[in-house]
Amino acid sequence: QVQLVESGGGLVQTGDSLRLSCAASEPTFSIYIMGWFRQAPGKGREFVATITWSSSTDYADSVKGRFTISRDNAKNTVYLKMNSLKPEDTAVYYCAASGRLRTTSVSDYDYWGQGTQVTVSS
Repeated sequence: QVQLVESGGGLVQTGDSLRLSCAASEPTFSIYIMGWFRQAPGKGREFVATITWSSSTDYADSVKGRFTISRDNAKNTVYLKMNSLKPEDTAVYYCAASGRLRTTSVSDYDYWGQGTQVTVSS
C-alpha cells in the first residue's frame, strides 16, 4: 500500500503562485507514475499533470505553460508548481500513484491522497 500526503494548498489571489507537495510512504516510489488531479465543486475529478519514473510529463491543456510537475525520488516526493493562478483553478487537488507505464486516466490510479484545497480569489 502506498500512502500519499499532500500539502501546500491555500487561499491566493489571481496571478499568484503555489507549490503543492506530495510525500509517499512507499520506498519503491520511483517505479510509480505520479499524478496530480483536481476536483472543483459540482464537477468530476480531472487530470492536471502526470510524471513517469523517468520524468516524462503530461499536462492538461488548461494548465500547460503555467503548471510544472516534478519529482524527487530520493525524497519520495512529487511537486506541482502552479504559476499565474486563475479563479478557475480553484479545486481540491489530489496526488495519486499508478503502477502503469504512462496514463492520465483517473481510473488507472490505484492510490490517492486526501487532497489539499486551493482557492484562487479574483
